[in-house]
Amino acid sequence: MRLVIDCFKLVKGQGKSLGIYNLTKSLVKHLGENNSGNREIVVLGNKYNRQDFSGKGVRFLEMKGNPLNKKFDVWWELVYVNRILGILKADRVLFPRGFRPLKCVVPDTVIVHDLIPFYYNERFPGYLNKVENAYIMERLKKSILKADSVITVSEYTKRDILRRFSGAKARQDSIYVIQNGVNDMEPEVVEAARAERKTAKAYISAITSPLPHKNATGILKAYEHYYRNTENPLPLMIVGIDETEEYYPEMDPEAAQHVGCISYMKQYDHVCKFIGASRVFLFLSTAEGFGFPPVEAMQLGVPVVCSDAWSLPEICKDAAVMVDPGDPEAVSDALNSVLEDEHKASDLINRGSANVLRFSWKSRTELYQKVLFK
Repeated sequence: MRLVIDCFKLVKGQGKSLGIYNLTKSLVKHLGENNSGNREIVVLGNKYNRQDFSGKGVRFLEMKGNPLNKKFDVWWELVYVNRILGILKADRVLFPRGFRPLKCVVPDTVIVHDLIPFYYNERFPGYLNKVENAYIMERLKKSILKADSVITVSEYTKRDILRRFSGAKARQDSIYVIQNGVNDMEPEVVEAARAERKTAKAYISAITSPLPHKNATGILKAYEHYYRNTENPLPLMIVGIDETEEYYPEMDPEAAQHVGCISYMKQYDHVCKFIGASRVFLFLSTAEGFGFPPVEAMQLGVPVVCSDAWSLPEICKDAAVMVDPGDPEAVSDALNSVLEDEHKASDLINRGSANVLRFSWKSRTELYQKVLFK
């Protein structure tokens, strides 16, 4: 059997698909390493991603054309990839970005990470380019309804699909839930983070971004409430924004002085050190198809206070304190409950370590194999 994985449009650092890029990179790696028998895995890539998408057990083909050219991207996605599938005589194709051709020439599987474009259309109309977002929503809907099979990364995303698209209910048996795999962290990285925690000044860590659903404003409002109602409040360090003023201009100036902002961390081990050296990790996103940061904090042995929105309760289960991301008082109380109770913090750390085991790539790979090689 010949499985083709379409990675042509994936370019690290381009667009809003870093999570999809990293997931696909890990998936290709683990499928290749566990490839056997008469199965062949062919990756359609580009000159930018050869290093990440070629390896043991896979055949990497560098496709002609510029994946950074939007017009060519549309042509590739709608029509041209079919020509390549025909030439390769593929038995099945996997589209990790969730979009299939208008009519696929072989059985196909799409991975749907979330339906956030629809969420933005409803909650933040006009924030995204209306024409582009309308196109994305239509393509995503058609791909979900016409693909041979669909993989979602959470039960929440599957429920969202069934709720939004009446046509999906008739074929829900072909919609499979495979939660994301979480890569093992290098022991040296974990130990360095823990060592830093013992010597660094205590602080609360948080990760966000300028995108509205990442809820930077909610984090700042919650911290303001915590600061005002705590005798000896810890400072807050946020990665993802470069200032507080743009997201919460009314913030108490005294509280704002205790917030440090880092717009971006390029090195993953720096992010790990940042989270791992903190006393508690705060994540208040209002929409996530999966949500890696809370799980990564658990890997680093840091207690987590997390939003109860979308898939996050499913991913965190009882290994985090779950809160309403729009309730500053509740978030403040949760932070204090963890910071003031060593037993509770220790219990959360232990639960977090156990929770991470659910997302091993060994189990994820086996589930993908059952869908893709059936």
